[in-house]
Amino acid sequence: MQDISVIILTFNEEKHIARCLKSLLRFTNKIFVVDSGSTDQTVAIAESLGAKVVQNTWITYAIQFNFGIEKNPFDTRWLMRMDADEYVTPELALEIKHRLENLSQATTGVYVKRRVVFMNQWIKHGGYYPTWLLRLWQNGKGVCEELWMDEHIKLFEGSTVQFENDIVDHNLNNLTWWTQKHNLYAIREVVDLLNISYNFANIQQVAPRLFGTQDQRKRYLKLKYASLPLFTRPFLYFFYRYFVKLGFLDGKKGLIWHLLQGLWYRFLVDAKLFEVYFRAGKDKQTIVEFFRDEYGKNI
Repeated sequence: MQDISVIILTFNEEKHIARCLKSLLRFTNKIFVVDSGSTDQTVAIAESLGAKVVQNTWITYAIQFNFGIEKNPFDTRWLMRMDADEYVTPELALEIKHRLENLSQATTGVYVKRRVVFMNQWIKHGGYYPTWLLRLWQNGKGVCEELWMDEHIKLFEGSTVQFENDIVDHNLNNLTWWTQKHNLYAIREVVDLLNISYNFANIQQVAPRLFGTQDQRKRYLKLKYASLPLFTRPFLYFFYRYFVKLGFLDGKKGLIWHLLQGLWYRFLVDAKLFEVYFRAGKDKQTIVEFFRDEYGKNI
């Protein structure tokens, strides 16, 4: 087994958790699950497969994940971040087994590719593959950005490498669940877009760079996206994904994916942002009070 522990956040993930853990057991038995009050069989399944499970009240993803880093019971050289609806391909498990222990001390992070599967179809186009994510890093050398959305692992020092194989993001829930989840995501996305303008919190973030790593480039492009006119940018983004980046090659299921995730969701974010300005104006303090009153959130 490799000198690595994996941190997973869960809430009612009984459809996914066994698949995720079994893929990880190919290279480590040190799995730490931070659950936020699941009412299904998530905890029982995780414990039956040898995972260490603790409970912690949910605030945000970043706060929950950093809690997991701090409370991780395993003293390992490497940490890994996984979502419960993801799994490691057998090829990536072998690569981790054979390459990880041979990395130099100066290499503090490892990027892997994420493969999105929607309605059992691999979404290969529209700029969605490969998506490079920093998912493995040396213990004590990184932390999760405390953002509301699109949180990345920020390294304090060292260099990174890329592994060749994939993590698969394959959620098994239905489309109603997916749209409800993205409705909640839209609120978090609004907070992040507002934070670009109002700087609600002075926190450590991945530096935006057009020619940096993929997460740095994504942060740079998000800043540029935020500067585009409200309600225009979702259509521009969808056009770019579906036509310029050849999303139409993903067929009918791809059309559903790119239309919902690339247009509907982005339009919903803009609509919610418009509502904030409509109800609260553009004063920083009134915006904070709006979120406290409407969502019970401080930003």
